Amino acid sequence: MLINDKIWVAQGEVPCCLLLNQANRHGLIAGATGTGKTVTLKVLAEGFSEAGVPVFMADVKGDVTGMAQAGAMSDGLRKRLGYFGLAEEEVRFTGAPCRIWDMLGEGGCPVRITISDMGPVLLSRLLGLTDVQQGVLNVVFRVADDQGMLLLDLKDLRSMLAYVAEHAKEYETTYGRVSSQSVGAIQRALLAVEDQGGDIFFGEPALDLTDWFACASDGRGYVNILNAAKLIQMPQIYAMFLLWMLSSLFEVLPEVGDLDKPKFVFFFDEAHLLFDDMPKQLTDKIVQVVKLIRSKGVGVYFITQSPSDVPSEVLAQLNNRVQHGLRAYTPAEMKAVKAAAESFRDNPGFDEVAALQDLGTGEALVSFLDDEGRPSIAQRARVLFPACRMAAADEDVIAWVIEGQSELQEKYGETVDRVSAYEMISEAREVEAANAQLAAERAAFEKERAAFEKERQKEAERQAREAEREAERRRRQLEREAEAARKRQEQEAARIERERLRAEEQRRRERQKAMTDVAGTLLSPVFGKRTGKKIARGIFGTRL
Repeated sequence: MLINDKIWVAQGEVPCCLLLNQANRHGLIAGATGTGKTVTLKVLAEGFSEAGVPVFMADVKGDVTGMAQAGAMSDGLRKRLGYFGLAEEEVRFTGAPCRIWDMLGEGGCPVRITISDMGPVLLSRLLGLTDVQQGVLNVVFRVADDQGMLLLDLKDLRSMLAYVAEHAKEYETTYGRVSSQSVGAIQRALLAVEDQGGDIFFGEPALDLTDWFACASDGRGYVNILNAAKLIQMPQIYAMFLLWMLSSLFEVLPEVGDLDKPKFVFFFDEAHLLFDDMPKQLTDKIVQVVKLIRSKGVGVYFITQSPSDVPSEVLAQLNNRVQHGLRAYTPAEMKAVKAAAESFRDNPGFDEVAALQDLGTGEALVSFLDDEGRPSIAQRARVLFPACRMAAADEDVIAWVIEGQSELQEKYGETVDRVSAYEMISEAREVEAANAQLAAERAAFEKERAAFEKERQKEAERQAREAEREAERRRRQLEREAEAARKRQEQEAARIERERLRAEEQRRRERQKAMTDVAGTLLSPVFGKRTGKKIARGIFGTRL
């Protein structure tokens, strides 16, 4: 309930009111399950909304949607009215102006963020990567930036990982070694995120946080409710989204110093999920943001079961505290109770340690900052009841709220898939494939031409050899013909010579015969014809 410039939260010996000008000093709502943390959350959120301060909260149990629906008087509330000094006719039940968002796009206006917005550090935390794998992811983001490739959704990141792995040798000297094993591990981790709905909430249109800074037409700040009933089953995604939102608020908002009231209040339910197994660099980042975001007019309120769930560096920044009952059944739990009690400014009227274990549902130890920024003395108080419904809103009320977000639905309802890394890499691969095909065709042509040239050369060489063989054959034929002609000439010459010799011999014999005949004729008268011929033959060596 808003009273002037303060929110009446609880009633102890004195009213416990949160001053709006101290509300950006952050706060803590803690307590065991069932002690009334959600009621306290609603009371604070209603007060901020009435003051014109938009708020954000995650609905992890499904009952925060009741803020959109007016509450109703009950016997239990009637019994409590006297404690708060209220008459029944003074109570006005009303719902707060709400907007319902859903990262899974099922029960509210879709909430999307881009891979680039998440960044490699938060994404590594989300994926549970090792330091080496985170280094590879850093390289992938750096290459994407240098190449002008937008990382908007999971398919962009998947394509970029594959692209960097394919060109690892090219990038090694500039960015460092990228092992295929690390890329494979990241790809497998992305599968798990995709199975949890990562393909839905990573993309565009990305959430514009300024849409959460709006106020309704009656001046009340909108209560932005993140439907996290299913999302809480994916604690890493839930924690990383809220951490991203907190960091983004810090980066987007300008410095404003101390204001009369916050510009925005962020309630972080199930805060322990943010810090479980949180790397030191992220814890340091949270501490830095929590410390500095106050000057940007943002209040951060953590809701968790025990203050020990929050690191001491962060806990030290939470100045407005509502501590519901704690249960101690073990020495460790008792130690947590004592630590919680010691964080309050001591009230001599009661024992804080005993009070924390004795508080009933709806009771709390409360300490808010005063006008001078000092923690007030702890008050054992009963938390005021909200004007909205305690339980979840009716389905028709939720449907009415969602229908009233038509402008947001027009802005965020349909997924936009603009040209980004996936499309650019796909196009580059198509070009590479076309170039490779062209190169293959050119290589095949060159090979065919080389084979043709080789065959042509072989044919030319064969023809040359054939010509040489033909020339040699003709040369040898000519030689043989010349030799045969020579031999024929020699034979003809020999024949002619033989014929000449025979003719000469014939002529000689004819002459001898003639001379013998003459001699025989001359000697025949002396020696007789017969003896004369023999003598003549003996003289001339002829045979008659």
